[in-house]
Amino acid sequence: MKRKWALLPAALAAALVLSACGGGSDDDGAGGEGKEAKLTMAIASAVIGPKEEVAVYAVAKELGYFAEEKLTVETINADGSVAALQAVASGSGDITPADAGSALGAAEKNVPIKAIGGLVQNWPWVMAVKPDSPLTGGADLRGKKIGVISLASGSAPYARAYVKAAGLDPTKDVELLPVGVGAQAAAALNDGKVDMLALYTQAYAVIENAGTELKYLTNPDVFSGIRSLTFSVGARDFDAKKDSYERFLRAAYKAMLFSAKNPEAAMKIGYKVFPQILAGKSADERLKADTESLTAWLKTATPAGGDPEQFGDWGAISDEEWAKTQAYTKEAGQITGEVDLKKLWDPSLLSGANNFDKAAVLSKAANYTA
Repeated sequence: MKRKWALLPAALAAALVLSACGGGSDDDGAGGEGKEAKLTMAIASAVIGPKEEVAVYAVAKELGYFAEEKLTVETINADGSVAALQAVASGSGDITPADAGSALGAAEKNVPIKAIGGLVQNWPWVMAVKPDSPLTGGADLRGKKIGVISLASGSAPYARAYVKAAGLDPTKDVELLPVGVGAQAAAALNDGKVDMLALYTQAYAVIENAGTELKYLTNPDVFSGIRSLTFSVGARDFDAKKDSYERFLRAAYKAMLFSAKNPEAAMKIGYKVFPQILAGKSADERLKADTESLTAWLKTATPAGGDPEQFGDWGAISDEEWAKTQAYTKEAGQITGEVDLKKLWDPSLLSGANNFDKAAVLSKAANYTA
């Protein structure tokens, strides 16, 4: 099943779940250099959890990183990366951390978006089965049902590419079933509705913290060096909003550095900004498990080696990484040929986005008390 790319009708805004007052931005979003601006961040997930919405948005908002940049930032939720990219292309949102493969697919179909900075840099997707499952991958997958978050999320093309790497036809030899995340996904696996899950590491941390044991299958080498979530914006008003986007990225990367240094504090902040994460429980009841989940996500979005003190060059994506990501995206059926990166990738804002006092952020994280 291929993803359909059509610019969204005006009804898109009604289909998105608002998690802040208002949706989309007004003319203030363009602003001018250093002027006050309003932006809307589209979260590429229908569910709020311990991931980018906490490490990027909640921390930047609560600690005043957005305010320091004279930005007012709101959020909307979209059901997966395709919907999130359509939101920024249509103007219902301004910026989204969405799947790089989905961005390439959009660019090939001339959806007006631009990728302006990386976020998740270590491949987060992996297959999981029940501990007693005989499945090991390869030909074992024939005739099996694979649980994906949704057919519009990054988990579906990952599942197809995994199956294809095993020499099978993902359109004939397996069936992809949307199972969501969390308890819903765990139930689908435990009840035998699916034989395996194709989720990201943070989603598995949530499932395991709730008591479900899992066995992970090894990814083929084809997935090494592929980029995942990448900040993308609408292309039509990109030039007018460049300054606002640079300031957003700077606030976002400061928040990421803070979160990497002190994930527990970041999670507590997440509860303040998104109390729905608590799901009726107290912060004390959830903090340990949610911090572990956030830490699992942060490991995918920060360098594989070193400590936060050594982290730098936030948002950079090398030519080699783009080449590998394109190859994977083609293998997954999201694109049919090579996409001209000149019309999609614009890293011109990253120098300014990295221009902040890292020592001050690290000190604040080390000494922060909620």
